[in-house]
Amino acid sequence: MKKRIIHRILIIQTASIGDVTLATPLIEKLSDFFPKAKIDFLLKKGIESLLNGHPMLNRVIVFDKSNKKFENIYRLIRQIRKEEYDVVINLQRFASTGLITAFSAAKIKLGFRKNPFSIFFTKAVRHRISANPAKSAHEVSRNLSLIDFITDNNHNYPVRLYPSKNNYAKMSQYKTHFYLTISPTSLWFTKQFPAEKWIAFLKRVDKEQYIYFLGSKNDFATAEHIIVSSGHTNSINLCGKLSFLESAVLMRDAKMNFVNDSAPLHFASAMNAPVTAMFCSTVPAFGFGPLSDDAVIIEVDDKINCRPCGLHGYPKCPKDHFKCALDIKIEKLLKRC
Repeated sequence: MKKRIIHRILIIQTASIGDVTLATPLIEKLSDFFPKAKIDFLLKKGIESLLNGHPMLNRVIVFDKSNKKFENIYRLIRQIRKEEYDVVINLQRFASTGLITAFSAAKIKLGFRKNPFSIFFTKAVRHRISANPAKSAHEVSRNLSLIDFITDNNHNYPVRLYPSKNNYAKMSQYKTHFYLTISPTSLWFTKQFPAEKWIAFLKRVDKEQYIYFLGSKNDFATAEHIIVSSGHTNSINLCGKLSFLESAVLMRDAKMNFVNDSAPLHFASAMNAPVTAMFCSTVPAFGFGPLSDDAVIIEVDDKINCRPCGLHGYPKCPKDHFKCALDIKIEKLLKRC
């Protein structure tokens, strides 16, 4: 296939931290195919530090969705039109980014059919998620399918983050001994291994084992409760104290990383770190499973008719029993220590 002449590219992904991480293979592939092109990335305010210092990005553009959203959409459209992008790639399926893409004035507009504005895209691709593995694919493959139109159909490109030398230097103080990490929370309650289960796990882990708890400042209280209740004296609460990239650095050299179906899982993939991923109400078939060489998914043994109850989870168990999490055996986690 004859290569297109492309000078400027914009990738749009303004969803969560994990979604932005899973968009990084597009940067890798586009840089491979169009090494002289300038690649920009549009993401949500508060996540921009995740792509700090990325060697293949020209610029990160920030979209403030929480303040004067529609004014900011209009401002972004004006800014994007001035850039005269050859290609705009929209990974989201919602109206706001569809509007930005449709009015971007890009020569080629790529996105998913589910976007309400996909009628205005040059090429719209089907985005299929299913609980049946035979009918679904990993989100990385789904994302990369958007650029098949301008590259090829090879989806073997890595999820990758690029921490700085300063990130590695700062984290070296925590690496003087073997350690585990636990990222105990999630944005959704039913995607989160319960605190009482983490407590039961820690009570059976060697007391001499160092354990670092990772997360945002909003997760600090939960982590502290788990540590205090378990009595595990070598557990250290780092929630809210590290940047995204610092957390990724710490995960890279951990003996094991215990995570939920959430952003830290994808940090582990990006650093090829050993990972044990807890899947409660969601299932790996949705396409958000770990990609590390040493990766194990832990879920309930018995079939539960209500699982999965949704793609993203819920604030509480719809059936009020939460068996998909509470029935997971702690022995499975202990084997991964």
